[in-house]
Amino acid sequence: MIITTAGKNAARIQDKAKQVAFSLESPFIDRGSYSIASIIERYNDDVLMIGVDKISFHPKDRSSPFFFHPNSSMFRVKQLLRGERDPFVEAAKLRKDMTVLDCTLGLGSDSIVASLVTGENGRVTGIESSIAISFVVKSGLKVWESNLLEMNDAMKRIEVIHGDHYEFLKKTEDNHYDVVYFDPMFESTVQSPGIQGLKGSADYRVITNKIIEEALRVASQRVVMKDSRNSSKFKELGFNIIQRNASFLYGVIEKF
Repeated sequence: MIITTAGKNAARIQDKAKQVAFSLESPFIDRGSYSIASIIERYNDDVLMIGVDKISFHPKDRSSPFFFHPNSSMFRVKQLLRGERDPFVEAAKLRKDMTVLDCTLGLGSDSIVASLVTGENGRVTGIESSIAISFVVKSGLKVWESNLLEMNDAMKRIEVIHGDHYEFLKKTEDNHYDVVYFDPMFESTVQSPGIQGLKGSADYRVITNKIIEEALRVASQRVVMKDSRNSSKFKELGFNIIQRNASFLYGVIEKF
């Protein structure tokens, strides 16, 4: 992955971009007068572009670039603040002060909602296997400003970790989180506007029984998984399905 700067204010942010390149162990390329497309073509690699207030990821397959945006979580947060329901919150039975491990962070929508509900004394940790996605989301969560103070605070509380969720689970103590959550990425998932840029970097590995066994050891209350309503994984992995009129359903395994 190539690190470069935005076209505007390139000199001003060059040191910042070089620091990012060092931390990610990626090469820094001076933007100069080159377009992002020409850099991708020349080096045949993805590009992470560092701007003054924005970081964006440009896949080498020329699919849409992506940058951090709260996406659907903003709408869901507003609903919750109005006292309305959220299917994920209900499936995970989230309450204030709970601890949540989101094993498939992505752009962080569910983690933002979880952080809002669990509050300042709760704890939400998101694991993301793609170094590009994890960096963009981690940076975005720190600096994004919405017109909702509650949402801004919720985003800043989330801990983002780049890594493999199975390896992370294996190293985590028993009952360390109240809830462990999975929202695996599938081809149907990335058809939504705004996340096309994830397609080449997304982790499409299926959730296995070994992963669920570790999740059940780490979760003190329940393990929750989101998947297509036609998925066979709920039954294969032992989840009880929460029926609702939607294309995606939630499955839950309770610890007690």
